[in-house]
Amino acid sequence: MDDEALFDLEIRLLLEAVMLRYRHDFRDYALSSMRRRMRLAMEHFGCATLARLQERVLREPAVFAEMLRFLTVQVSEMFRDPDYFRALREQVLPVLAAWPSPKVWVAGCSTGEEAWSMAILLAEEGLLERTVVYATDIDPVALRHAETGVYPLERIAQFSRNYLAAGGRGSLSDHYAAAYAGAAFSRRLKNRILFADHSLATDSVFSEVHLVSCRNVLIYFDRPLQDRAVGLFREALVHRGFLGIGARETLQFGANAHAFERVADRPRIYRKR
Repeated sequence: MDDEALFDLEIRLLLEAVMLRYRHDFRDYALSSMRRRMRLAMEHFGCATLARLQERVLREPAVFAEMLRFLTVQVSEMFRDPDYFRALREQVLPVLAAWPSPKVWVAGCSTGEEAWSMAILLAEEGLLERTVVYATDIDPVALRHAETGVYPLERIAQFSRNYLAAGGRGSLSDHYAAAYAGAAFSRRLKNRILFADHSLATDSVFSEVHLVSCRNVLIYFDRPLQDRAVGLFREALVHRGFLGIGARETLQFGANAHAFERVADRPRIYRKR
């Protein structure tokens, strides 16, 4: 067995151990991505071997809590891919407006940028006060950050450019106040967002929803886990509900492809048949 094959075996052993010890299941995440993340984690924790990292993760819960940021996707910004939010504004929210109490699920919300963006979009289209946004992730540290709704001021310029490109009705500053050396988004938005722990790998559906937004998450899963996640979205969505995924993701070859029709190709927005 060569070194790369041995490293892959050690990854599988570590992920199996994490499942048994902490009940978090990363075993069906794409191996190519996991190799890169494990090497970064080894460097961060000062572990010369993956076996040593596994020992620390299993024996030190605080290390596992920190390890989650290497195992999960934490790349985000507000109104990322503005065309996606413009399409939601123009093609999806007018349909959601016909339901008396729409529910939106932002799955894999990481540090919350997309959930707050969704709340702003709903507010500007007059839907916020009768809509609930569920924002879920498996990383408790990321969720705590997300719930604060506070982001560094140096990120706000890019957020604002994205907001305007997404068809913003005014200025992003209408929705936040400068505080604590950062931008704190308004309590009006926060009151409509519920942040919660949820795993697409192990948990079941928790609510009926009208829109699921899960972008740049499926790309890190292998096919069986992609099918499981999309199956959860299919089960959660009401008849004729909407699903938005990342620009590099597709439902085309998955087990649930027949259950959706395409609303927009780029960005990738589907509607449950």
